[in-house]
Amino acid sequence: MSLGLLLPPDGAADLLADWPDAPRVYERGTTEIDHIADCHLDEWIDTGCVPASEVAVLRAGPALNPGAFKTNGRLDPAKLRRLHTAGHTIRLGNLQRVIPAFTRVCQAIQKETRYSNYVHAFLTPAGEQGLLHHWDQQMAVIVQVAGVKTWQLWKPVYDAPMREYQESWRVWQDHFIPMWESTGPDLTIDLAAGQTLVLPRGWVHNPHARDSTADSIHLTFAIRERTPFWAPEQLVARAIERPEFRRIILPRELEGPIFTDRLGETRKALIGFLNSLDLAEMAGLLRETAVTDLEYTT
Repeated sequence: MSLGLLLPPDGAADLLADWPDAPRVYERGTTEIDHIADCHLDEWIDTGCVPASEVAVLRAGPALNPGAFKTNGRLDPAKLRRLHTAGHTIRLGNLQRVIPAFTRVCQAIQKETRYSNYVHAFLTPAGEQGLLHHWDQQMAVIVQVAGVKTWQLWKPVYDAPMREYQESWRVWQDHFIPMWESTGPDLTIDLAAGQTLVLPRGWVHNPHARDSTADSIHLTFAIRERTPFWAPEQLVARAIERPEFRRIILPRELEGPIFTDRLGETRKALIGFLNSLDLAEMAGLLRETAVTDLEYTT
C-alpha cells in the first residue's frame, strides 16, 4: 500500500518523476484508503479513543480551546459530536500513530519516496468552513473521501517555504487576506469524493464546504520532501564523533576576536572532516535514514 492508494497510476508516476510545482487534480476512484476512512473516522469520534492532543476543532477561525471537547482531561465524544453538528470542523491529527492501517500506508509511502509523512483527517459539516487562508511547508496530497470541498488557491507568496522558515503564521501580514480576496483566487477547485488534489508547498489555500449540501471528509497526506539542506545537515551531524568538535568553548573564548579565531578553526576542521568522508558510504547511510526517520526532515 503506497501512493497507488492516493492517486491513479499516472498521478503516482507524476509525483515520483517530477514532483509538481503547481496544483493538479486526479481521478482516483475508490481505493482501500476510502474503506479505511469509512471504517475508522466515525468510530474514532464516537468512542473517544483518539488522543485529545491530536484533535483540533475549528470554525472559520482559530481552533477552540481543548476544554470545549474534553472532560477530566480526556476527549469527550459527546461534546465533540455536538460541536460537529453545530458546524465545527474536526481535525483528527497523525492518524498514522494510532490506526495501524494508516501506519502501513505512511510507511509504504516513505519506502517508495524516501520522504517521511503523516496523515490528518478533516471532517467539515455542509455549508461550513474550518481553516482559513494559509500555506503549508510540505507537499499535500489531499484525498477527498466524502462530499465536496472547495479549494481557493493562490500562487506562493514566498518561494519554497520549509520547516520554520517562512511559515505562514510567522511571516503573516494583515493585508494578505484583503489582497487575495480583492484579486480573487488564481485557481478554484471543487474537489469531489473519488478525486485527489496534489498541492505543492507554499500555495495559499482557503478550503471550505460553504457551497456544499453534504458533509465533507478529506484526508491530507503531508509528504515532507527532502531538500539539499537536509543532506549536509546529516553529514555535519556525524562530526560529533570527532573529539575536536566536542571540546568546550570556554566563556572567555566567546568574546571578540578570540571567538572569531575559534570559528575559523572550527570551519577549517569541519571542511577537513567533510572532505574525509566516503561519499558512497554516506550515500548508503543517508538512504537508509531517509526510509526510517520519522522526524521533520525536509
